Amino acid sequence: MPGFRYTAYDIDGREQRGVLESDSPRLARAQLREKGWFPLDVAQIEAANDANAGGIFSKRRAHLPQADLARVTRQLATLLGAGLTIEQTFNAVIEQAESEPERQLLAAIRGQVLEGQSLGTALGQFPATFSPLFRTLVTAGETSGRLPDVLARLADYVEEQQAMRQKLMVAMIYPVIVMIVCALVVTGLMVYVVPQVIGVFESTKQTLPLMTRALLGLSKFIQATGLFWLVAGVIAFFAIRVALKRESVLRRWHSWLLRAPLVGRMIRAKESAQLAATLSILVGSGVPVLNALNAGAGVIGNLPMREALQRATVAVREGSGLSRALIAQQPKGRTSLLLFPPVMVHLIASGEASGRLAQTLEAAARQQQRDVETKTSAFAATIEPAMILIMGVIVLAIVLAVLLPIFELNQLVAR
Repeated sequence: MPGFRYTAYDIDGREQRGVLESDSPRLARAQLREKGWFPLDVAQIEAANDANAGGIFSKRRAHLPQADLARVTRQLATLLGAGLTIEQTFNAVIEQAESEPERQLLAAIRGQVLEGQSLGTALGQFPATFSPLFRTLVTAGETSGRLPDVLARLADYVEEQQAMRQKLMVAMIYPVIVMIVCALVVTGLMVYVVPQVIGVFESTKQTLPLMTRALLGLSKFIQATGLFWLVAGVIAFFAIRVALKRESVLRRWHSWLLRAPLVGRMIRAKESAQLAATLSILVGSGVPVLNALNAGAGVIGNLPMREALQRATVAVREGSGLSRALIAQQPKGRTSLLLFPPVMVHLIASGEASGRLAQTLEAAARQQQRDVETKTSAFAATIEPAMILIMGVIVLAIVLAVLLPIFELNQLVAR
């Protein structure tokens, strides 16, 4: 039976929005009138859900921001935990939707569930919003009968990942702003200020100091070739983007990032935190370890670390313990480049020995998240003064190059 999204006024004149099932728009309006409501708009939901129909709603492109996804997941967990049926739950969440795309997305999921599909299968129709990890957990919750608990943990996970991303963005905002301001100030000085000031001294026919002549030559070079470098930079940017789509190039780039000072440690901590949190939720929800490892590989963005986890998964499938499989992937004799933090590996080993793997994975996730915050703060604290110092040195060199001719003119006048 098709679903309809309606807007109506009740007997008190208040606007009511929601969804209902009916055989036709006419019968849907009749149902609203039977409740004493005046139907203002009744639209069939399924008609907008077909991506091939050319409608404004596309399953493949339907997307919810992380903050909205966490809120919706929390609402579903709360309502299902309170004993509501899945139909009643989705009806309530649809009424609480904060935007039309969100309402259409939820209504489309509800329609597929009412047609007999499982919730995990229905979520699979919207890959832009629901990741393989999300769908795997929902399917595990349905299978085990613990869907409300799994959704609550999923909401925690999405909120934690969103908070981590926000902290990383906040930590990088100031260095990026300083870099942009530094580039603009230096470019303005070299292209406009320096030629104007030094041109005054050139008219005196005096020999300019070496530092001043070098700065003037650099300024003229920038003026003459500035457009070329700008175009070359744009071309290089797009060329790099195309090159990074090749797996071999991307692997080398990710390997270099792992070896980079400060940045490499921060990346390893971030990827390990996501992996530990993912495995903790999956194993704690009753998902077999092998399935959890396969899903966990999807949350790791760094290619060498993802490939190491995939090799560890093969070892676990062959009978090895998870901790031993992870240890086997660590580079030999290069403790500074360990892919997986030893603390996390030891916690996993302890969980395997005690039968409390989910709890130790959760502890490892919390420890790695704190490590990410510490390393991010340390990176920001290091890069900010370094960039300010570099900018200060550049500006000082420009100022000295401008002042040296003034000093020489003063000496000539004094003579």
